[in-house]
Amino acid sequence: MNKTERQLAIVLELQRSKVLKAEDLAVKLETSVRTIYRDIQALSEAGVPIVGATGVGYSLMEGYFLPPVNFTAEEAVSLLIGADFIEQQFDNQYSKNAQSSRRKIEAILPEPIRNEADVVRSNIRLRLNPNSQDIGAKEKTYIATIREAMLKGKKIHFKYQKRLPEADGNRKTIRTVAPLGMVLVQAGWILIADCDLRRDIRHFKVARISDLAITDEQFEIPSDFNLHDYRPPDARNIRIRALFNASVADKVKEANNYFMEDSELHADGYYVNFRVREPEELLQWILSWGADVVIIEPESFKNRVREEIQKMMKHY
Repeated sequence: MNKTERQLAIVLELQRSKVLKAEDLAVKLETSVRTIYRDIQALSEAGVPIVGATGVGYSLMEGYFLPPVNFTAEEAVSLLIGADFIEQQFDNQYSKNAQSSRRKIEAILPEPIRNEADVVRSNIRLRLNPNSQDIGAKEKTYIATIREAMLKGKKIHFKYQKRLPEADGNRKTIRTVAPLGMVLVQAGWILIADCDLRRDIRHFKVARISDLAITDEQFEIPSDFNLHDYRPPDARNIRIRALFNASVADKVKEANNYFMEDSELHADGYYVNFRVREPEELLQWILSWGADVVIIEPESFKNRVREEIQKMMKHY
């Protein structure tokens, strides 16, 4: 943070908090108390009406607002929730920037608007990933590294743990890729990259990446690639039909499995059609429903479920 940015931040902090000691400002802005004193003096000499009281702190003269931006309560909530989202789901640098943005937004809100926005925000909670409040520390670090590589136009190298094993049972692979973009979905961050090994665009879940490093090899984003227009090819060509007990129909709907195509509720149960790339993608999910589901077709998947159940029975 340079001198100009720091002095603006001081004004915004005073505008938001009304009264702050130099020590408090130093902690918030990650600088020394001596620097705060110099900045306060410079601001006062520039005409900013800062009032100081020994043992109390600094405050802005009532009626002084900077900048002259007006938000409705709904607009303020939208911006503040956006900052909350970025703080939870992005890397540490953007998380800090989100906190700073939130303080600036709160500082320029008139008190009635700020109070109304606080009430609405207190009743809304973001939990994009249902299994955790935010992403892990390692994943945040990797997001920052990937973002740096994209800015520098350099490829990255990493180990990757695939969800499904190869024919030999191996799930680990080593990849060098050109990072084209990142997409946040319910399951977490997905890296969209041009893979040297496959010589095509591939998707990598950031949570399954390890030993990530930026290489010295430069790359250029293909002229025909646009992340916002990009749609991955749908390779889900295997169809599976299952019958669930009617008593769990609501739970199956709520589960909202990614591979679910359509469903119908009949007197004899809840019929669901799935479309997958590999039957193994659906196996564990189907098994989790126990006796409440029966595979109708294909016969090969029915046999696969039977095999897995027989393996399980050997443990009991």
